[in-house]
Amino acid sequence: MDIFENDIIEDDLDALELIEVGIPRTIYQRSNHFDHLSEWDFFRRFRLQKETVLNVLAQIEHELEFPYDRNNSVSPINQLLIALRFYATGTHLLCISDFAGAHSSTISRIVHRLPSTRAEILDSQRKFYEIARFPFPVIGAVDGTHIRIQSPGGEDSEIFQNRKSYFSLNVQGISDASMKFIDIVVRWPGSSHDATIFNSSRVRAKLEQQNIYSGAVLLGDSAYPLRRYLLTPLLQTNNAAEQLYNESHIRTRGRVEKLFGIWKRRFPVLAYGCRLKLNNTLIVIVATAVLHNIARDMGEELPPCEGNEEQLNNNVNEGNLNINNNDNQNIGNFRLRYIEYFRNL
Repeated sequence: MDIFENDIIEDDLDALELIEVGIPRTIYQRSNHFDHLSEWDFFRRFRLQKETVLNVLAQIEHELEFPYDRNNSVSPINQLLIALRFYATGTHLLCISDFAGAHSSTISRIVHRLPSTRAEILDSQRKFYEIARFPFPVIGAVDGTHIRIQSPGGEDSEIFQNRKSYFSLNVQGISDASMKFIDIVVRWPGSSHDATIFNSSRVRAKLEQQNIYSGAVLLGDSAYPLRRYLLTPLLQTNNAAEQLYNESHIRTRGRVEKLFGIWKRRFPVLAYGCRLKLNNTLIVIVATAVLHNIARDMGEELPPCEGNEEQLNNNVNEGNLNINNNDNQNIGNFRLRYIEYFRNL
C-alpha cells in the first residue's frame, strides 16, 4: 500500500492538476519522429529510448486522446514527444500540455513510494549496506537541489532568490539505493533552507510516528538536523572510527546527489532553467521525476550532455549552511552507536 496515496495533492503537489489537456492547435506538417529517426537520434533528441516512450504512452494514452475526431488534432504519441522535447531543451513552448494524463495516484505510486512493508524495508537496508557498508537500517538518502525558474513577479518574488542570487525552487528529493525517487517535494521557494523543507514534510511526520519505520533512518548532509531517524555526518572527526563513519556516510548518501545529476542531465530544462509560469514549472518537475523513475526501471542509459556540461554539473546542488548538530547530546549518543560499528571493523 502506498503511504502517500491520499496525501499527494494536499501536501507536496498542492497546485498540480496533471490530467488537463489543452485545446489542440492546427499543425499543418508533422514529422513522424518515432518512425523516421534512428534509435540513437531519437534517444539524443528525446532523452529516452523508443521502448521506454512506448511504455510511458501505454500508461497515459487514454487521457491524451481527444474526444472528437479532427484532422488537425495531435496524436497522443506526438503530444508526449512534444513534452519530452521541451524537457530536453526548455526552448520550445508546449503545444498541448505539460504532461497530461498522469493521474495523481499514478504519480504517487512512482515518486512517493517509501518502503511500506517490513520485507521492503529490509531489502532497502541491504541494498544501501552494499554501497559502503553503512550499518542498518538506512531506507533513503535526502537532499535538496535548486531548479532555476524565471522570476514569478509580485511582492513575494524575492523569496524565490537563493543564496546565489538567482530565482529557483528548492526541491527536496529522497533517493533509494537504485537512484530512484521515493519522495519529492516541489513547492518551496529557493530561499528556503533544506532543514525547513524536511521539518515541514510528511516524510518527517511518518518517521516521527515510528510504527513500521521504527529504527529506520535517512541519511542527510550537514544542512539537516540530527535526529534518531536522520543521520548526518560529523563536522569534525577525531579518530579513525569517526573518519570511517563519515566516509561511509558520504558514499552512501551520494546516491541522492547522483540521482539529481542523472535527472538533470536527462532533462536539461531542470538545469538550465524553466521559463514557464510557476504552476507549470511544478508540473514539469514532477513529470520529469516520474519519467526518471521509469527510465531507471527500464535500464535506460544516460543521454549525451546537451549544452554546457560544466554549467549542468554546477547546478546539481547549490548547498546550504551547515547546522550545528553537536548541541543535542542524547541524539549525538545515538549516532555513537553507528560510529562504534566502524571502530570494530
